[in-house]
Amino acid sequence: MALTDQEVKLLLTARASGVSLERFCMIGRQSLRIDPGPLRRLLHGAGIVLSREQIAALYAEQQGFSEPLLRLLGASEIDSVDASTYEQATIVHDMNEPIPEHLKNRYTAVLDGGSLEHVFNFPRALANCMELVVVGGHYLAVTPANNLMGHGFYQFSPELFFRVFTAENGFVIQRVIAFEALPGAAWHEVMDPARAGGRVKLANRRPTYLFVQAQKTAHVRVLSVAPQQSDYAAKWSGQKKKEQRFKIKLPLAARLFVRELRSRFLSPFDPRFFRKVERG
Repeated sequence: MALTDQEVKLLLTARASGVSLERFCMIGRQSLRIDPGPLRRLLHGAGIVLSREQIAALYAEQQGFSEPLLRLLGASEIDSVDASTYEQATIVHDMNEPIPEHLKNRYTAVLDGGSLEHVFNFPRALANCMELVVVGGHYLAVTPANNLMGHGFYQFSPELFFRVFTAENGFVIQRVIAFEALPGAAWHEVMDPARAGGRVKLANRRPTYLFVQAQKTAHVRVLSVAPQQSDYAAKWSGQKKKEQRFKIKLPLAARLFVRELRSRFLSPFDPRFFRKVERG
């Protein structure tokens, strides 16, 4: 649970888009896993100019944890939630269980920086995060997508977040970005599978993460109805276009061969579903 250069860029991008970090809650106490030089350059690009001495003090102030950086980005109230006191979280709570009432609708931003994949009761943990957010506030996540088997209990598909953060649950998705775990890796904005008319898949060779930014628009009971995968829902409702039933499909061996060629020589991010965007 740490802020790397990618997470810091994403936080700065979210802040520039209007996300308020004023009352901030992180799931798991995030440390800084970015070198001082790159952090100083990123902050300078965001209009926050610090000397080398000021950057060093940022790391020293709370033994490398992220609170000093978050305060610099506008947070006046910062909480962290963890199941134990191991990293001195301000709120000790097992996210497998419902959050206390006094924490609901409290924070302008809630960040899962890589914690919920370690929580067995993931739907409950995600609902907790949604309930922590005040109307007008944001849920932010940097979460594993591909090639991270064994890292936690789960890794996630974009479909999950597009189906959960909906008007029925009092949220709207603002963006979902996929990126590989490489220094300077490109960002790819992900299309909603419901809009794409089919499954948005990715078969690649590197650990890959999703960044999710969703805004809370109404105070409702979240996840009162279980989400359904969009392509199945379309079939059940008869929305699937008839001509798609007669679409010519290559034999499995040919499809696997094409996939292998793409993974070796082309970007695995299909431009029909992934749009390359500028990093913050």
